[in-house]
Amino acid sequence: QVQLVESGGGLVQAGGSLRLSCAASGRTFSGYSMGWFRQAPGKEREFVSAINWSSGMTYYADSVAGRFTISRDNAKNMVYLQMNSLKPEDTAVYSCAAARIVTALRSSSRYDYWGQGTQVTVSS
Repeated sequence: QVQLVESGGGLVQAGGSLRLSCAASGRTFSGYSMGWFRQAPGKEREFVSAINWSSGMTYYADSVAGRFTISRDNAKNMVYLQMNSLKPEDTAVYSCAAARIVTALRSSSRYDYWGQGTQVTVSS
C-alpha cells in the first residue's frame, strides 16, 4: 500500500509558477513510477507528466512540455511538478499517482495508487 498526499496548489495569475509536491508513504517509493494527472470541471482526467522509476525518463503531455518539469527525490519519498508559464487552461485538480510499471505511463488505468488531489487555478 502506498499513500499519496499532494500539496502546493493555489491561485496564480497567468504567466506565474507553482510547484506541486506529492509525499509518499508506505511501500518502497523508489520502486514506483510516478505520474501527475489533472481533471478540469466537466472534462475527463488527462495525463500531465510521469517519471519512470527504473530509468528516470520523464514524459510530458504536449500541452505542458517545455513549461512543466517533473522530478523526484527518493530519499525524501517526494515527487514534484514545477509548473511555469501557467495558462488559464491549466486550471484543474492535479493528482499524483504511483505505479509498479515502467511503460504506458500516460494511461491512468495503469496506476495503482492515487492521491486526493490539489486545486490549481490560473486567472487570466
